[in-house]
Amino acid sequence: MTTSAVSLILEAVLAQSETVEAGGPGLEVLIFSLTILVLAIFVGFEVISKVPPTLHTPLMSGSNAISGITIVGAIFCASSDKQLALWLGLVAVVLATVNVVGGFLVTNRMLQMFRKKK
Repeated sequence: MTTSAVSLILEAVLAQSETVEAGGPGLEVLIFSLTILVLAIFVGFEVISKVPPTLHTPLMSGSNAISGITIVGAIFCASSDKQLALWLGLVAVVLATVNVVGGFLVTNRMLQMFRKKK
């Protein structure tokens, strides 16, 4: 599961929170969104745990582009007028940035393994 999927689901949940508070039809959407979030977490954990260590580094290198998209989505969430969305967006920006930087550091280390020693 990618962080962008979680960001999109959290954004949908936040968008429906006002409707739920007003007693509108948003409760079904909120329950549906939370169900998708829980299922995405479970599937993501199962998929990641089955990846062998030899494939982990190349897959992590390829996920940097997805994390870059997550940063854009997190900035969009952080620009909201709602206080909760602001804080969740800020946390998402920090975590996605750490993910991108860590991915580039691991990729750099992996590429150094293939260089000829001087």
